[in-house]
Amino acid sequence: MGTSASVFLRGTAYRWAQRWPELCPDLVDAPQLLAVGDLHAENFGTWSDGDSRFVWGINDLDEATTLPYTNDLVRLLTSIVLAVHAGHLSLDTDVAADAIVEGYGQSLADGGRPFVVGEHHRWLWEFVQHRLKDPPSFWNELAALPVADDVEPTMAEALAASLPQAGPPHRLVRRTAGVGSLGRRRVVALSNWRGGYVAREAKAIVPSAWRWVAGTPGDVTAHAWEIERCNDQAVRSPDPTYRAAGAWLVRRLAPDAVRIELAGLPRPQDERVFVRAMGSETANLHLATPSQTQAVVNDLAARPHHWLRKAAEVMAKDTVADWETWKARKLSPKSAS
Repeated sequence: MGTSASVFLRGTAYRWAQRWPELCPDLVDAPQLLAVGDLHAENFGTWSDGDSRFVWGINDLDEATTLPYTNDLVRLLTSIVLAVHAGHLSLDTDVAADAIVEGYGQSLADGGRPFVVGEHHRWLWEFVQHRLKDPPSFWNELAALPVADDVEPTMAEALAASLPQAGPPHRLVRRTAGVGSLGRRRVVALSNWRGGYVAREAKAIVPSAWRWVAGTPGDVTAHAWEIERCNDQAVRSPDPTYRAAGAWLVRRLAPDAVRIELAGLPRPQDERVFVRAMGSETANLHLATPSQTQAVVNDLAARPHHWLRKAAEVMAKDTVADWETWKARKLSPKSAS
Protein backbone atom coordinates (compact mmCIF):
# COMPACT_ATOMS: atom_id res chain seq x y z
CA MET A 1 0.00 0.00 0.00
CA GLY A 2 3.00 2.26 0.17
CA THR A 3 3.04 2.66 -3.62
CA SER A 4 0.44 5.42 -3.77
CA ALA A 5 -2.58 6.88 -2.00
CA SER A 6 -4.67 5.24 -4.72
CA VAL A 7 -3.51 1.76 -3.70
CA PHE A 8 -3.88 2.73 -0.04
CA LEU A 9 -7.54 3.59 -0.68
CA ARG A 10 -8.12 0.14 -2.18
CA GLY A 11 -6.53 -1.61 0.77
CA THR A 12 -8.31 0.26 3.59
CA ALA A 13 -12.05 -0.03 2.99
CA TYR A 14 -12.54 -0.22 6.76
CA ARG A 15 -10.90 3.19 7.18
CA TRP A 16 -13.19 4.74 4.57
CA ALA A 17 -16.15 3.27 6.43
CA GLN A 18 -14.96 5.06 9.55
CA ARG A 19 -14.18 8.42 7.96
CA TRP A 20 -16.84 8.95 5.26
CA PRO A 21 -19.83 9.39 7.62
CA GLU A 22 -17.80 11.82 9.73
CA LEU A 23 -16.46 13.92 6.86
CA CYS A 24 -19.56 13.86 4.64
CA PRO A 25 -22.44 14.01 7.16
CA ASP A 26 -24.76 15.73 4.67
CA LEU A 27 -24.64 12.63 2.44
CA VAL A 28 -25.36 9.98 5.05
CA ASP A 29 -29.14 10.54 4.98
CA ALA A 30 -29.41 9.90 1.23
CA PRO A 31 -31.65 7.01 0.09
CA GLN A 32 -30.16 3.63 0.92
CA LEU A 33 -29.80 0.64 -1.35
CA LEU A 34 -27.61 -2.38 -1.94
CA ALA A 35 -24.27 -0.74 -2.74
CA VAL A 36 -20.77 -1.90 -3.67
CA GLY A 37 -19.32 -0.46 -0.46
CA ASP A 38 -15.68 -0.18 -1.54
CA LEU A 39 -16.06 1.04 -5.12
CA HIS A 40 -13.00 2.46 -6.88
CA ALA A 41 -11.75 2.98 -10.42
CA GLU A 42 -9.95 -0.39 -10.48
CA ASN A 43 -12.97 -2.31 -9.21
CA PHE A 44 -14.03 -2.89 -12.81
CA GLY A 45 -13.12 -5.86 -14.95
CA THR A 46 -14.21 -8.35 -17.55
CA TRP A 47 -15.84 -11.76 -17.63
CA SER A 48 -17.77 -14.10 -19.93
CA ASP A 49 -21.50 -14.30 -19.35
CA GLY A 50 -23.73 -17.36 -19.67
CA ASP A 51 -23.87 -16.93 -23.45
CA SER A 52 -20.07 -16.54 -23.76
CA ARG A 53 -20.34 -12.81 -24.41
CA PHE A 54 -17.51 -10.55 -23.23
CA VAL A 55 -18.81 -8.26 -20.46
CA TRP A 56 -17.28 -5.30 -18.61
CA GLY A 57 -18.41 -4.04 -15.24
CA ILE A 58 -17.89 -3.99 -11.48
CA ASN A 59 -16.36 -7.35 -10.62
CA ASP A 60 -15.62 -7.18 -6.89
CA LEU A 61 -18.57 -7.25 -4.49
CA ASP A 62 -16.79 -8.36 -1.31
CA GLU A 63 -18.03 -5.34 0.68
CA ALA A 64 -21.55 -5.15 -0.77
CA THR A 65 -24.09 -3.98 1.80
CA THR A 66 -26.95 -1.53 2.27
CA LEU A 67 -25.64 2.05 2.21
CA PRO A 68 -26.61 5.53 1.00
CA TYR A 69 -26.19 5.58 -2.79
CA THR A 70 -23.93 8.62 -2.37
CA ASN A 71 -21.16 6.54 -0.80
CA ASP A 72 -20.37 4.62 -3.98
CA LEU A 73 -20.34 7.77 -6.11
CA VAL A 74 -18.06 9.69 -3.74
CA ARG A 75 -15.65 6.78 -3.37
CA LEU A 76 -15.53 6.28 -7.13
CA LEU A 77 -14.68 9.93 -7.79
CA THR A 78 -12.18 9.97 -4.92
CA SER A 79 -10.36 7.04 -6.52
CA ILE A 80 -10.29 8.91 -9.83
CA VAL A 81 -8.85 12.01 -8.14
CA LEU A 82 -6.12 9.82 -6.62
CA ALA A 83 -5.52 8.09 -9.96
CA VAL A 84 -4.94 11.53 -11.50
CA HIS A 85 -2.44 12.30 -8.72
CA ALA A 86 -0.68 9.01 -9.50
CA GLY A 87 -0.47 9.89 -13.20
CA HIS A 88 -2.86 7.19 -14.43
CA LEU A 89 -5.54 9.62 -15.61
CA SER A 90 -5.52 13.32 -16.46
CA LEU A 91 -9.18 14.24 -16.13
CA ASP A 92 -10.22 17.46 -14.38
CA THR A 93 -12.15 16.72 -11.18
CA ASP A 94 -15.18 18.80 -12.20
CA VAL A 95 -15.33 17.03 -15.57
CA ALA A 96 -15.02 13.61 -13.92
CA ALA A 97 -17.73 14.43 -11.37
CA ASP A 98 -20.11 15.61 -14.06
CA ALA A 99 -19.39 12.50 -16.14
CA ILE A 100 -20.14 10.16 -13.22
CA VAL A 101 -23.41 11.91 -12.35
CA GLU A 102 -24.42 12.07 -16.01
CA GLY A 103 -23.76 8.37 -16.60
CA TYR A 104 -25.34 7.38 -13.32
CA GLY A 105 -28.47 9.45 -13.84
CA GLN A 106 -28.94 8.37 -17.44
CA SER A 107 -28.59 4.70 -16.54
CA LEU A 108 -31.19 5.06 -13.79
CA ALA A 109 -33.54 6.78 -16.25
CA ASP A 110 -33.01 4.03 -18.83
CA GLY A 111 -33.52 1.21 -16.34
CA GLY A 112 -29.87 0.18 -16.70
CA ARG A 113 -27.17 0.21 -19.39
CA PRO A 114 -25.31 -3.13 -19.51
CA PHE A 115 -21.87 -3.24 -21.13
CA VAL A 116 -21.41 -6.10 -23.58
CA VAL A 117 -17.99 -5.26 -25.01
CA GLY A 118 -17.47 -5.26 -28.78
CA GLU A 119 -21.05 -4.59 -29.85
CA HIS A 120 -22.11 -1.10 -28.76
CA HIS A 121 -18.91 -0.25 -26.89
CA ARG A 122 -16.09 -0.74 -29.34
CA TRP A 123 -14.07 2.00 -27.64
CA LEU A 124 -14.18 -0.06 -24.44
CA TRP A 125 -12.86 -3.14 -26.20
CA GLU A 126 -9.96 -1.14 -27.60
CA PHE A 127 -9.11 -0.12 -24.04
CA VAL A 128 -9.57 -3.38 -22.11
CA GLN A 129 -7.92 -5.68 -24.66
CA HIS A 130 -4.53 -4.37 -23.50
CA ARG A 131 -5.22 -5.80 -20.04
CA LEU A 132 -6.15 -9.33 -21.11
CA LYS A 133 -3.61 -11.99 -20.20
CA ASP A 134 -1.52 -14.04 -22.60
CA PRO A 135 -3.13 -17.51 -22.25
CA PRO A 136 0.06 -19.64 -22.13
CA SER A 137 1.68 -17.29 -19.59
CA PHE A 138 -1.48 -17.10 -17.51
CA TRP A 139 -1.93 -20.86 -17.26
CA ASN A 140 1.78 -21.51 -16.71
CA GLU A 141 1.73 -19.09 -13.75
CA LEU A 142 -1.25 -20.86 -12.20
CA ALA A 143 0.28 -24.29 -12.81
CA ALA A 144 3.46 -23.18 -11.01
CA LEU A 145 1.64 -22.18 -7.81
CA PRO A 146 2.34 -24.25 -4.67
CA VAL A 147 0.01 -27.07 -3.75
CA ALA A 148 -2.62 -26.14 -1.16
CA ASP A 149 -2.50 -28.45 1.85
CA ASP A 150 -5.11 -28.79 4.60
CA VAL A 151 -7.92 -27.29 2.54
CA GLU A 152 -11.22 -27.22 4.43
CA PRO A 153 -13.53 -29.98 3.10
CA THR A 154 -16.34 -27.48 2.42
CA MET A 155 -13.98 -25.31 0.39
CA ALA A 156 -12.72 -28.28 -1.63
CA GLU A 157 -16.31 -29.39 -2.25
CA ALA A 158 -17.36 -25.91 -3.39
CA LEU A 159 -14.46 -25.76 -5.84
CA ALA A 160 -15.09 -29.24 -7.24
CA ALA A 161 -18.79 -28.49 -7.73
CA SER A 162 -18.00 -25.25 -9.61
CA LEU A 163 -15.90 -26.99 -12.28
CA PRO A 164 -17.44 -28.21 -15.56
CA GLN A 165 -19.46 -31.39 -15.14
CA ALA A 166 -19.15 -31.20 -11.36
CA GLY A 167 -15.49 -31.79 -10.92
CA PRO A 168 -13.08 -33.24 -13.49
CA PRO A 169 -9.74 -34.38 -12.01
CA HIS A 170 -8.01 -31.32 -10.59
CA ARG A 171 -5.43 -30.15 -8.09
CA LEU A 172 -5.65 -27.40 -5.49
CA VAL A 173 -3.06 -24.60 -5.38
CA ARG A 174 -2.58 -21.47 -3.29
CA ARG A 175 -2.80 -17.99 -4.82
CA THR A 176 -2.05 -14.50 -3.49
CA ALA A 177 -3.93 -11.54 -4.97
CA GLY A 178 -5.79 -8.36 -4.15
CA VAL A 179 -5.02 -5.44 -1.85
CA GLY A 180 -7.94 -5.10 0.54
CA SER A 181 -8.30 -8.90 0.65
CA LEU A 182 -4.56 -9.60 0.52
CA GLY A 183 -4.52 -11.59 3.74
CA ARG A 184 -7.56 -13.66 2.87
CA ARG A 185 -6.85 -17.27 2.00
CA ARG A 186 -7.35 -18.13 -1.68
CA VAL A 187 -7.34 -21.63 -3.14
CA VAL A 188 -7.59 -22.44 -6.84
CA ALA A 189 -8.86 -25.66 -8.39
CA LEU A 190 -6.89 -26.17 -11.60
CA SER A 191 -7.91 -28.82 -14.12
CA ASN A 192 -6.78 -29.80 -17.59
CA TRP A 193 -10.17 -30.51 -19.12
CA ARG A 194 -10.97 -31.48 -22.71
CA GLY A 195 -7.90 -29.96 -24.29
CA GLY A 196 -7.21 -26.98 -22.05
CA TYR A 197 -7.07 -25.60 -18.55
CA VAL A 198 -10.02 -24.45 -16.48
CA ALA A 199 -9.74 -22.84 -13.04
CA ARG A 200 -11.97 -21.77 -10.18
CA GLU A 201 -10.87 -19.75 -7.15
CA ALA A 202 -12.46 -19.78 -3.70
CA LYS A 203 -11.88 -17.34 -0.86
CA ALA A 204 -13.58 -16.89 2.49
CA ILE A 205 -16.63 -14.65 2.70
CA VAL A 206 -16.00 -12.04 5.39
CA PRO A 207 -18.74 -9.70 6.66
CA SER A 208 -18.51 -6.19 5.24
CA ALA A 209 -16.23 -3.66 6.96
CA TRP A 210 -19.31 -1.48 7.31
CA ARG A 211 -20.70 -4.02 9.77
CA TRP A 212 -17.49 -3.87 11.78
CA VAL A 213 -17.59 -0.07 11.93
CA ALA A 214 -21.26 -0.10 12.95
CA GLY A 215 -20.53 -2.62 15.69
CA THR A 216 -23.19 -5.01 14.41
CA PRO A 217 -22.55 -8.76 14.37
CA GLY A 218 -21.36 -10.06 11.02
CA ASP A 219 -23.33 -12.89 9.47
CA VAL A 220 -21.59 -14.75 6.65
CA THR A 221 -24.83 -16.21 5.32
CA ALA A 222 -26.53 -12.82 5.15
CA HIS A 223 -23.49 -11.25 3.51
CA ALA A 224 -23.31 -14.07 0.96
CA TRP A 225 -26.93 -13.30 0.08
CA GLU A 226 -26.07 -9.60 -0.37
CA ILE A 227 -23.20 -10.45 -2.72
CA GLU A 228 -25.26 -12.81 -4.85
CA ARG A 229 -28.22 -10.43 -4.99
CA CYS A 230 -25.93 -7.60 -6.07
CA ASN A 231 -24.49 -9.76 -8.84
CA ASP A 232 -27.70 -11.40 -10.04
CA GLN A 233 -30.27 -8.62 -9.71
CA ALA A 234 -28.17 -5.81 -11.13
CA VAL A 235 -29.18 -4.74 -14.63
CA ARG A 236 -26.33 -6.40 -16.53
CA SER A 237 -25.25 -9.83 -17.69
CA PRO A 238 -23.66 -11.42 -14.60
CA ASP A 239 -20.73 -13.76 -14.33
CA PRO A 240 -22.48 -17.15 -13.95
CA THR A 241 -19.51 -18.60 -12.05
CA TYR A 242 -19.44 -15.85 -9.37
CA ARG A 243 -21.24 -17.66 -6.58
CA ALA A 244 -21.41 -17.98 -2.82
CA ALA A 245 -21.09 -21.57 -1.68
CA GLY A 246 -21.55 -21.69 2.07
CA ALA A 247 -18.73 -19.66 3.60
CA TRP A 248 -16.83 -19.41 0.31
CA LEU A 249 -16.98 -17.06 -2.65
CA VAL A 250 -16.15 -18.90 -5.88
CA ARG A 251 -15.36 -17.50 -9.32
CA ARG A 252 -13.80 -18.47 -12.62
CA LEU A 253 -10.17 -17.53 -13.34
CA ALA A 254 -9.19 -17.12 -16.99
CA PRO A 255 -7.04 -14.90 -19.22
CA ASP A 256 -10.11 -12.91 -20.26
CA ALA A 257 -11.52 -12.52 -16.73
CA VAL A 258 -9.38 -9.72 -15.34
CA ARG A 259 -9.48 -6.61 -13.21
CA ILE A 260 -8.69 -3.54 -15.30
CA GLU A 261 -5.73 -1.80 -13.69
CA LEU A 262 -5.08 1.77 -14.80
CA ALA A 263 -1.31 1.67 -14.27
CA GLY A 264 0.63 0.93 -17.42
CA LEU A 265 -2.38 0.99 -19.72
CA PRO A 266 -2.83 3.24 -22.73
CA ARG A 267 -5.27 5.92 -21.73
CA PRO A 268 -8.67 5.81 -23.38
CA GLN A 269 -8.98 8.43 -26.12
CA ASP A 270 -11.78 10.10 -24.19
CA GLU A 271 -11.31 9.68 -20.46
CA ARG A 272 -14.64 11.39 -19.84
CA VAL A 273 -16.46 8.63 -21.76
CA PHE A 274 -14.61 6.01 -19.72
CA VAL A 275 -15.53 7.64 -16.39
CA ARG A 276 -19.10 8.15 -17.54
CA ALA A 277 -19.31 4.42 -18.19
CA MET A 278 -18.18 3.81 -14.60
CA GLY A 279 -21.05 5.98 -13.40
CA SER A 280 -23.47 4.05 -15.61
CA GLU A 281 -22.27 0.69 -14.32
CA THR A 282 -22.62 1.91 -10.73
CA ALA A 283 -26.28 2.62 -11.47
CA ASN A 284 -26.61 -0.85 -13.01
CA LEU A 285 -25.62 -2.28 -9.62
CA HIS A 286 -27.81 0.10 -7.64
CA LEU A 287 -30.79 -0.98 -9.71
CA ALA A 288 -30.62 -4.28 -7.81
CA THR A 289 -32.77 -2.33 -5.31
CA PRO A 290 -35.51 -1.10 -7.68
CA SER A 291 -37.75 0.09 -4.85
CA GLN A 292 -35.30 2.92 -4.18
CA THR A 293 -34.75 4.09 -7.75
CA GLN A 294 -37.23 6.96 -7.73
CA ALA A 295 -36.05 8.15 -4.31
CA VAL A 296 -32.47 8.21 -5.62
CA VAL A 297 -33.51 10.09 -8.77
CA ASN A 298 -35.31 12.70 -6.66
CA ASP A 299 -32.43 13.06 -4.20
CA LEU A 300 -29.86 13.35 -6.97
CA ALA A 301 -31.86 16.11 -8.69
CA ALA A 302 -32.12 18.09 -5.46
CA ARG A 303 -28.39 18.15 -4.73
CA PRO A 304 -26.29 21.24 -5.56
CA HIS A 305 -24.24 21.05 -8.71
CA HIS A 306 -20.81 20.53 -7.15
CA TRP A 307 -21.78 18.22 -4.28
CA LEU A 308 -19.87 15.23 -5.62
CA ARG A 309 -16.68 17.12 -6.43
CA LYS A 310 -16.58 18.78 -3.01
CA ALA A 311 -17.15 15.52 -1.16
CA ALA A 312 -14.51 13.67 -3.21
CA GLU A 313 -11.95 16.42 -2.67
CA VAL A 314 -12.52 16.19 1.09
CA MET A 315 -12.14 12.41 1.05
CA ALA A 316 -9.11 12.48 -1.25
CA LYS A 317 -7.35 14.95 1.04
CA ASP A 318 -8.15 12.82 4.08
CA THR A 319 -6.98 9.63 2.34
CA VAL A 320 -3.66 11.22 1.37
CA ALA A 321 -3.16 12.44 4.95
CA ASP A 322 -3.92 8.94 6.28
CA TRP A 323 -1.54 7.43 3.75
CA GLU A 324 1.27 9.83 4.72
CA THR A 325 0.73 9.05 8.42
CA TRP A 326 0.70 5.31 7.73
CA LYS A 327 3.93 5.52 5.71
CA ALA A 328 5.67 7.59 8.37
CA ARG A 329 4.77 5.08 11.08
CA LYS A 330 5.59 2.06 8.97
CA LEU A 331 8.97 3.43 7.92
CA SER A 332 9.97 4.93 11.27
CA PRO A 333 13.06 3.41 13.00
CA LYS A 334 10.92 2.46 16.01
CA SER A 335 8.39 0.50 13.94
CA ALA A 336 11.19 -1.12 11.92
CA SER A 337 12.75 -2.44 15.12
